[in-house]
Amino acid sequence: MKAAFLDRVTILSEYDEVVRSPTTEIHIPSVVVLRDYVKPQKKVAFTRFNLFLRDEFCCQYCGTRGDLTFDHVVPRAHGGITSWENVVAACSKCNLRKGSQWLHKSGMSLRRPPTRPSSGQLLNMGRKFPPNHLHESWIDFLYWDAELES
Repeated sequence: MKAAFLDRVTILSEYDEVVRSPTTEIHIPSVVVLRDYVKPQKKVAFTRFNLFLRDEFCCQYCGTRGDLTFDHVVPRAHGGITSWENVVAACSKCNLRKGSQWLHKSGMSLRRPPTRPSSGQLLNMGRKFPPNHLHESWIDFLYWDAELES
């Protein structure tokens, strides 16, 4: 919305929904084209959303989805740092169960070890979410490896 308002993008398609202010009504863009090329960053920012995306919005201890928080594998109380290699998505139940214990002492195990994702890996993960959602306005603008229906 900000990019559209600042005229940094060309709007190719819009949703039916609108955003309103006291003086303006703007249709929400669904497909946009950048007016200027923006080089993708090579280093992925460590954010809550990117962490959940890396872990597929799934608890890395029990596999459940929803009500996620994050957990330090090596607890901060024991010198663990907040980094890609030490933080995983966890449900509240597992996070409370593990607490500030070492992983092996908690009797829990990780579904997969935490690693720093590349920007390409996160982009590929992002294509999966939200699952099974493809708005009709996107169809003409996406490339698919599968054969299209006739």
